[in-house]
Amino acid sequence: MKLSKRNLPINVLVLTALAITPSLADGYDADTPDEVVVKGKTLYSDQVNALKTPTPIVNVPQSASILTGDEIFDRGFKSIGDISRYTPGVNTSQGEGHRDSIVFRGVRSTADFFVDGVRDDVQYYRSLYNLDQVEILRGANSLLFGRGGTGGIINRVSKKAELGSEFGAAGLSTDSFSGLYFSADYNIETSDNSALRMNFHSDKLEGDRDFYGGDRFGFTPTLRMALGSATTLNLSYEYADHQRFIDRGIPTGADGKPVEALKDVVFGDKDINTSTLEAHVWRGNLSHDFSDTLKGNLTVAFSDFEKTYRNLYVADYLPSTNEVVIDGYLDPTFRESLTVSGSLIREHDRHTLLVGAELIDTDNDNYRYNTNWSATSDDQATFTVTRPMTFTTTSASDPVAANTATSLDFTSSLNNSTKTNIEVTSLYFQDQIDISDNLIITLGGRFDNFDITIDDIKNGGSRTQDIDEFGPRAGLVYKPSENSSFYASYSESFMPRSGEQFKEMDALEALEDPDAFENKEIGYKYDSLNGSFSIAYFELESTRFDKANANAEQTEERDLEVDGIEVAYNGQVSENLNMAASYSNIDGENSGSNAREIPDSTFTIWGAYQASPRLNLGLGFIHQGESHISDGSTAVLPSYERVDFSANYDVRDDIVLQLHIENLTDEVYYPHAHSTHQVSVGEPLNARLAIYKKF
Repeated sequence: MKLSKRNLPINVLVLTALAITPSLADGYDADTPDEVVVKGKTLYSDQVNALKTPTPIVNVPQSASILTGDEIFDRGFKSIGDISRYTPGVNTSQGEGHRDSIVFRGVRSTADFFVDGVRDDVQYYRSLYNLDQVEILRGANSLLFGRGGTGGIINRVSKKAELGSEFGAAGLSTDSFSGLYFSADYNIETSDNSALRMNFHSDKLEGDRDFYGGDRFGFTPTLRMALGSATTLNLSYEYADHQRFIDRGIPTGADGKPVEALKDVVFGDKDINTSTLEAHVWRGNLSHDFSDTLKGNLTVAFSDFEKTYRNLYVADYLPSTNEVVIDGYLDPTFRESLTVSGSLIREHDRHTLLVGAELIDTDNDNYRYNTNWSATSDDQATFTVTRPMTFTTTSASDPVAANTATSLDFTSSLNNSTKTNIEVTSLYFQDQIDISDNLIITLGGRFDNFDITIDDIKNGGSRTQDIDEFGPRAGLVYKPSENSSFYASYSESFMPRSGEQFKEMDALEALEDPDAFENKEIGYKYDSLNGSFSIAYFELESTRFDKANANAEQTEERDLEVDGIEVAYNGQVSENLNMAASYSNIDGENSGSNAREIPDSTFTIWGAYQASPRLNLGLGFIHQGESHISDGSTAVLPSYERVDFSANYDVRDDIVLQLHIENLTDEVYYPHAHSTHQVSVGEPLNARLAIYKKF
């Protein structure tokens, strides 16, 4: 199935993001007169400005990857994790089984997510049903997205209504585990100057692991109005309702590796290990062309999230007696956030100048309840390993309450309760200067005033932190030819010491400077009509006040140093064969010891073969090297390989059949972990059959 392309007027390109890696077959043409193909060639954001300027791929001094909606569809990706696995320099973390958690160049993040350039930092699994494109930037860069962006960010570009056309599509799929997935997308012209687009999905989740299941529902209507020849307004509303079982994985043994004999055991309870999410998100964007050289953009977004997760997990494993120590907690979060962002872009006399401002006001209420076992009067108790696990009687060797009937509750032991208000005021600027046809300099920075107040509801008292930070960005690009470039860049970012979710902060942390992140990068890019190639070497340094490990209650300063190389190719190998490949080799140390969650090497390749005008076959291969589970730990995730397959067949011009097979060779593997005794078991062979109808 061939990729579609979208042509956009040049004024839309001026408001779109800086261009970065790569499309499958199209090269940048500087002589294109009034329209350019941008989907997959730039950070495509339609009428929404993601705080960057329009620049062809070879002129951008930064590493990034873009996956278009067509590629997501053809490969059958269903999650952010699916996309991350095929991205150099990026891998997944477990996220405690209830949220997207991405490791960007050795830095774990659950908050560096954006939609159309607007922060989306609540912890949950994000759906892909309403997306035109997913963009993964790598390297610390506060200019682009403010706080965070510590090792990189993921920006989802949402589908928008399209003027002057009517189209639609619907799809239904099922998989080996009886999961069901339905989605629909319909665009209608409501007048000569307006259009309405509606996206919908409903998923019934099933899996191979005991108790795994869940339901997800999402609905996103968008309205576009042309208020004049130079002004466009986009309005959208998104509703999400999710619930799923939480699987925290299996323990490691004395050898530091996951205990394969326990790979089929779920160390949780089908009624306790659950996560729920309800979200309402409103977005509006107004773009205006003041002249051929001056463009403006204003975005307003408001979100209301209610998120709860409750779980049991293994805190320790006793191999000699085949017992586990079980811990757990209940964690409800309520978050409202308002974002107002505006920018101006002016092109004049070899300069492309970007100036802008952003205001963010967030209120966050969080509660953490520990488990309380009646037999031990504690948050932990010891149980014998069985399948399924039972939590009614402690093990015979429990040091506190041997072989004693027990029950638990999640309301009598409140660990902490906080109410947080975050106010952020940002001013940013960037100037891209074309010194000559062969030399480009980019200079800019962002000033952030970050005011956080955390009220301790449980213990009383309040902590405040008022931060003024400036994040610089500089880039140098030398072009020996029109379609190739050498580049060097430097950027910084920061994070308040209340953490990325702003749940707690003690008196010492309130007085400390924020966590600091620094990224240096050099690279080479080549972009032609037949494909793209890029190679980058980077060094990332950070000073972070964080938990000593994933289970620790105490914090300490962690000095992380990471360096590595990333290579990516994406192109047309022959008339019928397209290939996307990536390789990364990264090394990291945390205060002199092994750094967590950094595979020593990763390699991926995806080949798409047009076997006939109607049949497209795809084959993917993933290798992920060994990585340490925790900082300084001897516990490791073994290296693994996985093979994926896809087939897209156009029955008619308006009907597509798809077959996607994940883990074609049915390998046992462990893709990620959260801590030493919480290692996820990879999904076995799973085939999904789908049918899509276009209208």
